[in-house]
Amino acid sequence: MPDGRQFEAMKKTLLFVAIGLVSGANTPFWGFYAHQKINRMAVFTLPPAMIPFYKHHIDFLSATAVNADRRRYVVEKEAARHYLDLDHYADTTELPHYWAAAVERLPADTLEAHGILPWHIYTMYLRLRHAFMVRDPQSILRVSADLGHYIGDAHVPLHTTRNYNGQLTGQEGIHGFWESRLPELFSEQYDYLVGPALYIENPQETAWQIIHDSHAHVGDVLRLEAELARRYGERRFSFETRGRATVRVYAEEYSRVYHQRLAGMVESRLRASIIMTGSFWYTAWVDAGQPDLGVLLEYTPSEEELEERKAAVKALRGHVE
Repeated sequence: MPDGRQFEAMKKTLLFVAIGLVSGANTPFWGFYAHQKINRMAVFTLPPAMIPFYKHHIDFLSATAVNADRRRYVVEKEAARHYLDLDHYADTTELPHYWAAAVERLPADTLEAHGILPWHIYTMYLRLRHAFMVRDPQSILRVSADLGHYIGDAHVPLHTTRNYNGQLTGQEGIHGFWESRLPELFSEQYDYLVGPALYIENPQETAWQIIHDSHAHVGDVLRLEAELARRYGERRFSFETRGRATVRVYAEEYSRVYHQRLAGMVESRLRASIIMTGSFWYTAWVDAGQPDLGVLLEYTPSEEELEERKAAVKALRGHVE
């Protein structure tokens, strides 16, 4: 049976599929629309040496941005890669930021039970660096898409707390409200031009800083909605027709007031996801020696070529699984 987080994610996935089937619309969700938007817009943050390759494959990067969510129901340990219950730990300053040190202090299954998102972001950065080093275009694209997904998750405040869906404070449904309903209604108003990607000096510490920045918003996310819920009562809900289905949703007025109370938080976290995704891609490329991506535009190396390159990289730098 799925745990609470898996069940909520499953509901989000099934809702997306159901709405898509009945309406044919591309209904925005952080887990679908926003993840795809993040990867698409991150391409335009890249420098001239990278952007032709990434722009050539922009539809692939956008379409596969949601693959990590799809794997949650077929890959046993995938779910833990999407969150970190930061408030589970009494003293987060003593929580090791590197996985090898973390598993020396706590069992791996204990860490996984409360999420491993920042550690996994670093793992994905290493995998992308390795893909650049062996000049494997398929791996570069696949890992880039997944890395963008995890970075997007890290920017969602409710991915950093045990109270991820308001279930501990009588606010069940707030996770989907914040990351699905608000972007559905207001994302067309957002500014997605975030400037150029920047080199990240310490990717692992940066992943942790993203988590802490997101977690700092958890209090406002919950408090502001609780205050409005007391005032609106059942008026905070309405019904909408999606194709042939009638669904219960957070009312537009209620959503608008909450969105205003959040003072640009959703847009800010989405914009931060875009620039950070581009910056992680750029950093992995730089750290791999800035390989010429132009030659990979219309070229797929053979398995023999890839194995030779992997062996050379392993001998020089050590192999990254």
